[in-house]
Amino acid sequence: MVPGQRLAETDLANRFGVGRNAVREAMQQLAARGVIDLHQHRSPTIRLLDRAETCGVLDVAEALTALVARSAATGYDVEAHRSLLESALDMLSQADLIDEAGSFSRARRHFYRALLAIGNNKELQRLFPAIGMHIIYAQYQTRQLRGIRIADYRQIAKAVAQQNPDLAEKAGRDHVRHVKHIVMQEAS
Repeated sequence: MVPGQRLAETDLANRFGVGRNAVREAMQQLAARGVIDLHQHRSPTIRLLDRAETCGVLDVAEALTALVARSAATGYDVEAHRSLLESALDMLSQADLIDEAGSFSRARRHFYRALLAIGNNKELQRLFPAIGMHIIYAQYQTRQLRGIRIADYRQIAKAVAQQNPDLAEKAGRDHVRHVKHIVMQEAS
């Protein structure tokens, strides 16, 4: 499914083997999370961000990604967290080799969950998943963007493993700025 795509209730119910009420309930939940747009007298659509909305999401993502990275660097304990961080990086590398968007998306989420677990900030764990980055990544899928993300994730992980909160925060900000640069080029 892609941004802007219309969603037919009956088709989704058949595809997932559920009733139409379950589809309606799921649509309400996805609308509340900003994933889909509900329209009166028309089928719902997967949210398609315009340039201003994309910038807004990226501005919030920059601040929160920097905070997640800083928190992880502050909370990092070599004994307790090294294997978790290395596992997240390995999953990203494997997903990059597979070159399938869904696999990379799962690996990206795993990486951020690892950072959130290391930082152990409950409020960040609650807020961070609500950022609409998944919509941006679905709307702007390029090999260049994925390559930049892999390199940036390695820089974030390196700063976290060095227990350097300032460097981790900078790496987190730089990452979102790199993404924003590529996305804004494509949106032009």
